[in-house]
Amino acid sequence: MVDPDGPTPVYVQIADIIQQRIEAGELLPNRPIPSELALQQEFGVARGTARRAVELLRDRGLVFTVPQRGTFVADRHD
Repeated sequence: MVDPDGPTPVYVQIADIIQQRIEAGELLPNRPIPSELALQQEFGVARGTARRAVELLRDRGLVFTVPQRGTFVADRHD
């Protein structure tokens, strides 16, 4: 699913995959995205890589994080 030897950093590839799932309606607004641990397990990456992917999704405005609760899909009305 991710190409560790490709030109695109792995964390960007993971963020792109999660973004595709959001846009396809697989991950719904105000519902949680997979945890960092789940991302680590699914993609076989280190915790820091999973964390950077979530940070990138946050920077893109696709998700928001609630302390002690998790990271959720943002409710976007374009």
